[in-house]
Amino acid sequence: MYGLWKPRVLGAWRVPAAGPVILAVNHSHNIDGPMLMGTAPRPVHFLIKKEAFVGPLGPFLEGIGQLKVDRESADRAAITEALGVLEHGGVLGIFPEGTRGEGDFASLRAGLAYFAVRSGAPIVPVAVLGSTERRGRLVRGLPPLRSRVDVVFGDAFEAGDGSGRRTRKALDEATVRIQHRLGAHLADAKRLTGR
Repeated sequence: MYGLWKPRVLGAWRVPAAGPVILAVNHSHNIDGPMLMGTAPRPVHFLIKKEAFVGPLGPFLEGIGQLKVDRESADRAAITEALGVLEHGGVLGIFPEGTRGEGDFASLRAGLAYFAVRSGAPIVPVAVLGSTERRGRLVRGLPPLRSRVDVVFGDAFEAGDGSGRRTRKALDEATVRIQHRLGAHLADAKRLTGR
């Protein structure tokens, strides 16, 4: 990432140095995941749609510890693998909106709340900004080479209410809390970077 673009990483010290953590990342461009993997202070294991694991990219993604997920169903194998990453003190990366969109955390799925409440891992919000501002001249689908992309890490927080409940109502309440925190972080990141 540093060879092709000019990432500016802010707040990386907010990611706990050890123990399980979930990075909740906004997602507006295909480059957001690789940008975070290349700039995060710890190795990140992302849940990535199974359609991306084709050709030579499949073995590469598996080799760097990425997790294949079937988005059409409740993929129990992927859920188990993701919880395993957290149980072993690793970093799980999640796009809480489930797919690429505006990158504004406007419509969160319940997956992030489930992993956070079930594992007890703190969530660190991450805003990737600048990946969609302009198109490159050489490769239209990517930001211009050597352009600046900001990666802003926020303060870690707990998603649960402290009760340990994992009911549907508890997960729905956690999702609302998470959405509020992620939205506030995104607004702060935009103010901080001027984007």
